[in-house]
Amino acid sequence: MQINITNVSMSYNNDAIDKVRVNFQGYDSERSINVNGNIPLTAEQYKGNESLTALEGIVRQEVSTKILDDGTAV
Repeated sequence: MQINITNVSMSYNNDAIDKVRVNFQGYDSERSINVNGNIPLTAEQYKGNESLTALEGIVRQEVSTKILDDGTAV
């Protein structure tokens, strides 16, 4: 599945990154399945993961976790 990061927005507190929101869209090779949304990150999660490749990996993991969740996780 192709994942594209479409936007990264940051909230600041006292001139330091406080929160990050990573917007994305994704689709399979036939474009028959598509997903889009946003993943909230803390400043700690974002630090060291600023590259698009790293953010794509985080998005893949978070989306996979949500898809596999059967609704019982709290």
